[in-house]
Amino acid sequence: MAQDNLTAKQNDYAIFLPAISGFYATFVGKQRNEHYVDPARFPQGLTDMEQLNWLNDQKALFPYKWSLYSGGHANLDLTKQDWSEDMVRNRDPNTLVLGDSGGFQIAKGLWEGDWKAHSGCPKAQKKREQVLAWLDGIADYGMILDIPTWVVHDPHASAKCQITTHQEAVDATRFNNNYFMQHRKGVKNGGARFLNVLQGANHKEADDWYELMKDYCDPAVYPDTHFNGWAMGGQNMCDVHLILRRLVALRYDNLLQEGVHDWMHFLGTSKLEWAVLLTVIQRAVRRHINPAFTISFDCASPFLATANGQVYHHIDLPHEGKWSYRMSPIVDDKKYAADTRPFRDAILQDKLIHHFDESPISALCQMKDICIYKPGVVKAGVTLTEENFRDPELYDVLPDVNKNGKWGKTSWDSFSYALLMGHNVWMHIESVQRANRQFDLGEHPAMMRRSEGDYAFFEDIVEAIFSAQTRADAEAIIEHYDEYWMEIVGTRGFKGKKTRNSLTNFNALFEFEDDDGTDADDVEFDESRLDQLEA
Repeated sequence: MAQDNLTAKQNDYAIFLPAISGFYATFVGKQRNEHYVDPARFPQGLTDMEQLNWLNDQKALFPYKWSLYSGGHANLDLTKQDWSEDMVRNRDPNTLVLGDSGGFQIAKGLWEGDWKAHSGCPKAQKKREQVLAWLDGIADYGMILDIPTWVVHDPHASAKCQITTHQEAVDATRFNNNYFMQHRKGVKNGGARFLNVLQGANHKEADDWYELMKDYCDPAVYPDTHFNGWAMGGQNMCDVHLILRRLVALRYDNLLQEGVHDWMHFLGTSKLEWAVLLTVIQRAVRRHINPAFTISFDCASPFLATANGQVYHHIDLPHEGKWSYRMSPIVDDKKYAADTRPFRDAILQDKLIHHFDESPISALCQMKDICIYKPGVVKAGVTLTEENFRDPELYDVLPDVNKNGKWGKTSWDSFSYALLMGHNVWMHIESVQRANRQFDLGEHPAMMRRSEGDYAFFEDIVEAIFSAQTRADAEAIIEHYDEYWMEIVGTRGFKGKKTRNSLTNFNALFEFEDDDGTDADDVEFDESRLDQLEA
């Protein structure tokens, strides 16, 4: 099968970064050192696990040179060989990996310790040192170790990390910034470039955070150790009004300099319309401010969806409608364990869904390659129920067991999950690129067209903002369209007044979201879900 070179198709779009799951990376890395998966288990046509590694441009079924990897689930000790990390540690040097520092782990109480500034906590200091060394060792860009301000609203997390007030979160982040700035390896010495993370749960908090943190990117203040770009967290990542205001401020504060501040990342952004929205903003900044400016955004939805039994099956881009990648729990049935029909054909023939977009991975799979576990033979007259199906006395022939020697209702083994994760990654990247291609052909999602006023389209308003002659003029245009910004659905699925304050959707940030069965948003992928896949 010919490669589908997604790197070559990227054009000048904002860059989607698959947030690589450690579960998935383990299959690629460990296969380099051992038969982690018996090659006899491979679908016909899959001869090398590297075909699933999009960072390998020679062997991948779909080469793609950009990804994100989080220190939150990584082995931070680079002094020891760890094959499960090899997909990232020993990747093609022409690829680009953005390293997430793991601030989410602090905020969720997973990296325990007293994280207050100057606490002197040995646990916090050890993790601080490990994260910086890890980012300098594996990442092209890395995010500084921020303390998200929402932590103070989560009693469990606040108790774990000892951050109880907004000011403590700010002070702790400044302490980490100073540590990173003083101890980073430096780009000239082969170290990572660092992104200054902007947080804040509403406009005022975000403005205050920016004013306190912006100097860390200023070469006039820190000529040799300044940070190299921006990462948008909290309200900054989901509120178009705030994003545009922030970019105007950065422009006039001289903090979008070419060769100095060339990268801006949006955390946890998976709504498909935002792939186009961010491309529009990137192009405007390139035209008017910094021709090297790049926007990236990440999500773990392809992996999170699979962990929840969901398969991407359709890219839906209706003109002036909702744009999405559709997913659903298509198939997980032991009756297919001997089914040699092509995966897509079987799904459509059995009317499990009505549309299936083929990926380079699904094209290699038969139904039995996914639904691998065979059912048992039930004794005559027995009816299996939710409560009794694991009773061996009810079977003449027992069902297939999983790697842990148990059987369950799923027909998928761990490699089934890996194959579907790869399929979902291709689908997500393809969705992003296809949406941008459709946009360039003159089609629009409904979210980006304004029905009233002197500008019809989002891109026209953005162009007016960045072509304005003064900061005051640019800000006046932004404020003029205040009601329009409130209609643009944020990356957390809310619009209107609720986008004013990300705390209104605080609880939803930590659960899998399914928007009418079509797409998913997430903040950070919980790897522990995958640990239980074959329990």
